[in-house]
Amino acid sequence: MPDLAPIHIAFLLFPDVTQLDLTGPAQVLSRLGNVTVDLVAGNRDPVMTDAGFALLPTASFADARACDILCVPGGFGTADAVEDAATLDWVRQAASGAAWITSVCTGSLILGAAGLLQGYRATTHWASHHMLARFGAIPVQERIVFDRNRVTGGGVTAGIDFALALTAAIRGEDHARLVQLSLEYDPAPPFAAGSPTGAGSEILARYQAITKGRRTDSDQRMAAAAARLDQL
Repeated sequence: MPDLAPIHIAFLLFPDVTQLDLTGPAQVLSRLGNVTVDLVAGNRDPVMTDAGFALLPTASFADARACDILCVPGGFGTADAVEDAATLDWVRQAASGAAWITSVCTGSLILGAAGLLQGYRATTHWASHHMLARFGAIPVQERIVFDRNRVTGGGVTAGIDFALALTAAIRGEDHARLVQLSLEYDPAPPFAAGSPTGAGSEILARYQAITKGRRTDSDQRMAAAAARLDQL
């Protein structure tokens, strides 16, 4: 792929991240051409994901270089991340020079806690959508939301769609179609249960019961993060 401008992508990596929030878009964006990808964490120790296996950072907050695309994934560790000053400081630093400031799933709440979504349209996982406005964002019920150089994706699997849309914005639609073909991304889910409406009330209630223990006090913690942002 001659004459493609080089692109450096930095993904935030934090404990209890939802790995597909990161690895889905990373797989797509790695095919932008002339691209390098870094997984950036507080240090270079392996970071445990919510899937029970670890990912290895390629850079730390201290040595990460400037990026063209900042991508912040989400997961059950989001509430801890918004309470970590070093994490938010690095996100702000990385965003200051990035051409694209992006997120997948509840990663948008980390962007919000860093003060990067005030006045921007944004989306997130359906279960956390109500938290966006706390950070001055304008919540939009869409799978992918572009607002100037902010691009946010919905929950988990939306990261693949988000990355293809971003690929089209950067390299053109033909290149994005080529990437989609190369990954055989032709989804045909066996069940129409990918949204609260499609899943139905019984499945929704089971999901809420299962995740309640892992989302302990997340509303309160996000409200506290928003209050800290207001004080800055």
